[in-house]
Amino acid sequence: MARGDTDTRPSEARQRLLSTATRIFYAEGIHSVGVDRIIAEAKVTRATFYRHFPSKEDLILAYLRAVHEMERARVDAAIAANPSAVDPLLDIAGSIAQHIQSPGFRGCAFLNAAAEYPDADHPVRQEIIAHRQWFLDTLTTLMAQVHPETADPAARHFVMLRDGATAAGCLFDPSLVSDTFLRGVEGLLRINTERRSNDSARS
Repeated sequence: MARGDTDTRPSEARQRLLSTATRIFYAEGIHSVGVDRIIAEAKVTRATFYRHFPSKEDLILAYLRAVHEMERARVDAAIAANPSAVDPLLDIAGSIAQHIQSPGFRGCAFLNAAAEYPDADHPVRQEIIAHRQWFLDTLTTLMAQVHPETADPAARHFVMLRDGATAAGCLFDPSLVSDTFLRGVEGLLRINTERRSNDSARS
């Protein structure tokens, strides 16, 4: 901590930098935005920036982790609020559909970042993969409660529906994209629920 700083000042400055970077990175891309602009819009000094983020890459990783935590909080809330097998998945799909229709929507932050960081060994790419693996693992666990035998392909199907919807939501009518996405998820869950019922009837 710099001499003269209060106990809360560094964390406030870090949050201001991260909030500014999150807004600009998501709206305009990562490579196109320089550190100088983030410093100027966050209204901090260059020394403050580098005290919290030794490099732009550190800020990018913090941005992706912040988005991950926001998405994880929404998913965790959906799971906590819905004890049944299907309802958490419908709630998660509804949250995604709502996000697609939100002002300033510009697709999936992680897919956008992946397009800018194609190197599989890059730390940013690794952060993206970790987020996507978490999402897939979470969906697989939920799908296993619907129909264990098809949990893995069903979860991957859900992810593909989500990826397609978040890409299409930037190009076409977001309300139509959201509706199509929700109907796709509902159909996926209906098929797997029927499979579980058929399995129970045969046993």
